[in-house]
Amino acid sequence: MISSVMPTYARAEEVFSHGEGAWLFDTEGRRYLDFGSGVAVTALGHAHPRLVKALTDQAARLWHISNHYRIVGQERVAALLVANTFAETVFFANSGVEAWECGAKMVRKYHHEQGHPERTRIITCAGGFHGRTFGAISATRQEKLTRGFEPLLEGFDVVAYNNVNELRAAITPETAGICVEPVQGEGGIRIPDARYLKELRAICDEFGLLLYLDEIQTGIGRTGKLFAHEWAGITPDVMCIAKGLGGGFPVGACLATARAAAGMTAGTHGSTFGGNPLAMAVTEAVLEEVLTPGFLEHVQAVGQTLRTRLDALAARFPTVFLEVRSCGLMAGLRCGPPCGELITASRKRGLLAIPAADNVLRLLPSLIIDDSHVAEAIACLEAVAAEVSGPAGTP
Repeated sequence: MISSVMPTYARAEEVFSHGEGAWLFDTEGRRYLDFGSGVAVTALGHAHPRLVKALTDQAARLWHISNHYRIVGQERVAALLVANTFAETVFFANSGVEAWECGAKMVRKYHHEQGHPERTRIITCAGGFHGRTFGAISATRQEKLTRGFEPLLEGFDVVAYNNVNELRAAITPETAGICVEPVQGEGGIRIPDARYLKELRAICDEFGLLLYLDEIQTGIGRTGKLFAHEWAGITPDVMCIAKGLGGGFPVGACLATARAAAGMTAGTHGSTFGGNPLAMAVTEAVLEEVLTPGFLEHVQAVGQTLRTRLDALAARFPTVFLEVRSCGLMAGLRCGPPCGELITASRKRGLLAIPAADNVLRLLPSLIIDDSHVAEAIACLEAVAAEVSGPAGTP
């Protein structure tokens, strides 16, 4: 017998009643340190006063208005994004995968408008993740996402991540763009070589392609910069963002240069709920908070503390934690034992973490944590590791 809620998730048994800052509380009154943040979503923690006020103030005025009319909140948020990124224009959606679909359409439309309708294919990377629509699962062709949903959509060529030679060899006269995550999140916190994005930018310029970055998980301060590509000193032509953008309220956005978006005229794309007044009020508050002087520097500092403590933990328990991968407050521990078992054990001790590919235990805490939260998380992971391998860190 099927449950009334379609069973598409393998859910933990805890039921959470409320949250405060970096903490969640279940219906039994137990407190948990949230180092999953709803998969990098609650960037400012739970029940942040600024976000609560923005949402409730807007809810008392206007919830929804059709995109047939001007929405002033969209104009304000777009202006903030344009002022602080490479972008010159923004489309608002409800989720990351919707924003990704907008960007994929834009890449094709650009070449069509340039008189090259044959340029329709987008190069993507193995291990990448862009969402679960037909377009998004077709883009990376991971069996765990595609099984039973064939035939997939055409138009994507998958190459190895962090392999410029293989990518270059995949370019044909039909290639329109390259879509890549600056750090693969779902893929296991896989961080490419320092020059990888620079080389992709140069390849796009050489072949007349559009560089399309998926910063759904890496954006809004997660890596210590507003967007992860800033570490490489390059700019994309198109970028999709979501997750932390709304601090927990569903919202996504597709950013682009004027050149890349020149073909996106009235009627080429749209959304009923995208950019609604509630989403825009919260998003504006999130951006203003993240752009406050010192905020991103704080993320970098705490991220370095987290990395230092994770390195020490892995050195003590080398059979439990085989490798540390991190960038800012986006961290992963590649595990020896099944990471799911370690995540369950951590949850029982009051720490929430989430899994990723390559048997990685993923840590994506809110960006407002401090060193005391890091210390508490490490103490929990240390206790879990000791249970698995013994206090000395040996099998």
